[in-house]
Amino acid sequence: MMSFRRILSIIKKEFIQIKRDRPSLGIAIMMPLMMMFLFGYAVKVEVDHVPTVVWDESQTLQSRELIQAFKNSDYFDVVTYASSRGEMQDLMDRGEVKAALHIPPNFSRNILKGEPVETEMLIDGSDPTVARTVFSSGVIIAENFSRNISLKAMLKRGSGTITLPVEFKPRVEYNPSFKTEIFTIPGLIGLVMQNITVMLTAFALVRERERGTIEQLIVTPIKPAELIVGKLIPYIFIALIDFTLSLSIGMFWFHVPVKGSLALLFMLALDFIIVALSIGILISTVARTQLQAMQMTVLFIMPSIILSGFIFPLDAMPLAVRLISCAIPLTYFLRIIRGIAVKGVSFDILFSDAMALAFFGLALFVLAVVRFRKKLE
Repeated sequence: MMSFRRILSIIKKEFIQIKRDRPSLGIAIMMPLMMMFLFGYAVKVEVDHVPTVVWDESQTLQSRELIQAFKNSDYFDVVTYASSRGEMQDLMDRGEVKAALHIPPNFSRNILKGEPVETEMLIDGSDPTVARTVFSSGVIIAENFSRNISLKAMLKRGSGTITLPVEFKPRVEYNPSFKTEIFTIPGLIGLVMQNITVMLTAFALVRERERGTIEQLIVTPIKPAELIVGKLIPYIFIALIDFTLSLSIGMFWFHVPVKGSLALLFMLALDFIIVALSIGILISTVARTQLQAMQMTVLFIMPSIILSGFIFPLDAMPLAVRLISCAIPLTYFLRIIRGIAVKGVSFDILFSDAMALAFFGLALFVLAVVRFRKKLE
């Protein structure tokens, strides 16, 4: 027969253990709060305020009215103006804009003559969710604008029929067929690499401590930086093999081609792998047990899935959430791998993202060394 007193003793003992394990208690309380607030704002599929560049060759009242119609829709934010097609394309390659509106020089002249005129919009198709919104919103805005012009002309003449003088020509770049795999598979490779590499090293020092072998390392003349570098290098080789396997599956099984340089992709993947391994080592210097290391790893991985742009477009998130995403290394690597695989861009366009990863790698490595030295003291 079960004894209530014995059960009560076990409950009391468990509460004492939980109270002593403050890091685990803190994670258990803070995780749902953090997840609810972050995900509540970040999980959003409606896209608005899409950054847009305009190349207005007409520079007339009618062209300005068309631009204003796009601004008033709240779907488009005109963030800059271009003076050539090359400038528009460069901004789109860099990911600074998701849409580019081109108004030809004969725009106003043709409208006043009642003749048709083509207006072109380039759409960044690397993210199908954003691209579909831009495509449909652009068509509706241009049709409404064209219908209003035709209606005004008809009222002025006193008779006639409504025609659509402005022919809107959207053109989807990088992923014209809106294939979801083109967007998800490169992102999935980045996410898999992050999760595997962080977990590989998150247990490295904790395992030594639990086995009692850390004391043997402490009495040797090895320095903290040497120990951490020695622990990182084998995992770098393993992570590179994992990256090659993941990339091969993406290319040959899911048929997602790499349009850019494979050598550049591997070089920048190495940059990201070092960052992810350093995160794992840093977790390993903070955690006291393997359970704590696992909890901290999950605490890091969960927000990065939502806030890095892997699933939900960053453009749809509030500014505060987008700023938090800047502190997640995966955000930069997703831009790199999608830039190379989907857009085929070169290193000069990815320079700022590569430098951000290099900064993260150096800062995390130094922090891990400092924390490990303090533990030795």
